[in-house]
Amino acid sequence: MQIQVNTDNNIQGQQSLAERVRETVVSNLGRFERQITRVEVHLSDENGAKSGAQDKRCLMEVRLGGRQPMAVTDQSDSLEQAINGAAKKMKTALGSTLGRLDR
Repeated sequence: MQIQVNTDNNIQGQQSLAERVRETVVSNLGRFERQITRVEVHLSDENGAKSGAQDKRCLMEVRLGGRQPMAVTDQSDSLEQAINGAAKKMKTALGSTLGRLDR
């Protein structure tokens, strides 16, 4: 499973952040590893230097072999919360979609 992390210009700490994203993706989506070819994570700070409620955004796109890509998004007060929220949403979406295919 290839994991690609993209950030906008307002996000700092790319290397350590990318490692935390990879750990979160693997821990949440690892059971679907055989079906997933690539995961793209896009992180952004909607307000830039200004602070604001739920201004951190995580868009997670999963590409499945032979299927259309699936995408979810989560917005929160912190990047950690947005990443975890998107990963949980994707875990639920994949479980539902791939569960239907197994039946």
